[in-house]
Amino acid sequence: MDRREIEEILKEMADKIEREYDLEDLVLIGIKRRGAILADRVNKLLSKKLPVGYLDITFYRDDFSKIGAHPVVGTTEILFDIDNKKIILIDDVLYTGRTIRAALEALIDFGRPEFVKLFVLIDRGHRELPICADFVGKKIDIGKDEMVEVKLKEIDRIDEVIIVKKWNGKEKTLSDLKI
Repeated sequence: MDRREIEEILKEMADKIEREYDLEDLVLIGIKRRGAILADRVNKLLSKKLPVGYLDITFYRDDFSKIGAHPVVGTTEILFDIDNKKIILIDDVLYTGRTIRAALEALIDFGRPEFVKLFVLIDRGHRELPICADFVGKKIDIGKDEMVEVKLKEIDRIDEVIIVKKWNGKEKTLSDLKI
């Protein structure tokens, strides 16, 4: 996917949010890092600007003890009460479901929302936990030996989504492999 395709998908999904939900008491919470950027972008596309929060899930990960001696821990920035709010939780890629499980656990520490709906740019399947997205930009079917990389200009200086295949422990794009 290129910049134009990502923009079109975010616009379609923002329109769907407005069609399906009253924006009153609706908030957007992006999972850091790329989900937070996507939350800001979606908010700019809505007719009414919503409160936006940013969630760091580092301490809630089930592999936290395996991350290493010096994990990079960010800050959670939810500067509003989430009790009885309608939350759209935003992330870039849904894969095993473990990131979303951690995010839900983190959110509950902040309060009790009316509901949480999941918004992902890419759903790549291969779930390990029973989690599904309510808003999916694009569903792709790739192997477990492949990865989806979402690159956003705010971090990566380019907007694109690419599929990366692992070969001998190294990542290569499918175009590098001339498949």
